[in-house]
Amino acid sequence: MLNSKKTNILLAMAGAAALMASSPVLAQAPAEPTPAASTAAPAAAPATPEGDPATIAETTGGAHGGGITPISMFMEATVVVKVVMAGLLLASILSWTLLLIKLFEFGALNRKTDTFLENFRGARTIADMRAVSTQEEFDGNPLADMAAAATEEIELSRQSGLSVTGDHLDSALGRAQAAVAAVQSGLAKRLSGGQQFLASVGSIGPFVGLFGTVYGIMNSFIGIAESNTTNLAVVAPGIAEALLATGIGLFAAIPAVVFYNYFNTRIAGYGTRADGFAAELLNGISRQLDKGA
Repeated sequence: MLNSKKTNILLAMAGAAALMASSPVLAQAPAEPTPAASTAAPAAAPATPEGDPATIAETTGGAHGGGITPISMFMEATVVVKVVMAGLLLASILSWTLLLIKLFEFGALNRKTDTFLENFRGARTIADMRAVSTQEEFDGNPLADMAAAATEEIELSRQSGLSVTGDHLDSALGRAQAAVAAVQSGLAKRLSGGQQFLASVGSIGPFVGLFGTVYGIMNSFIGIAESNTTNLAVVAPGIAEALLATGIGLFAAIPAVVFYNYFNTRIAGYGTRADGFAAELLNGISRQLDKGA
């Protein structure tokens, strides 16, 4: 009886052990959680797509020193565009230099003319007029040259034995007037020095700059075709260099046109002043001859 109970107990314990071995939940030992999130490999950074402006700027922008400036554009331009821009800059410098020279020239001319007129109007005879107009102080002054030419013609007529105060009065005055007109005919040429240069720069400067722009843009399109890309970071520097030529052309042409018109006005004003003096001179000579001086 006792042996039978022991046998039953052993059978029950063996069944329980078999049941535990067959159960996956009970048979598997609890494992420590794996830190998957902490040990996972970091995600790879997205690759920069081909043709990205940042990459292109890094590889192509070095030639421009990290930025586009007028100096860098000039240095990176082709030889033809460089020659165009350098020529236009030189023309602009010459235009400004010519402006300063002619401003000083007209200022000195007007001051000397004012002094001459003040002395001339104090003359009482033709001999006095000649003495004033031939002073070394007024050498080269257009109005003084006109007075000297007219009074010299009267003196030459007298030395020829002509009666400049009688029968030959009209002919003497006619010769004096012709001498004044001869001096006046060269007045415009004397005062218009440099005007042709200003007119040329003002008229052809923009077209020369446009030629440089067309040539530069043509080279830019050739570069686009060779690089097989239309990315702005690649084509913008070449186009900017080309457009700079037109900008310099306008920079040279606009001041030249302004200076040309300004000095044309000054020349016309002095010409009007010379016409008035010619009438005053001939009236003074005629008056003195009528008086028998």
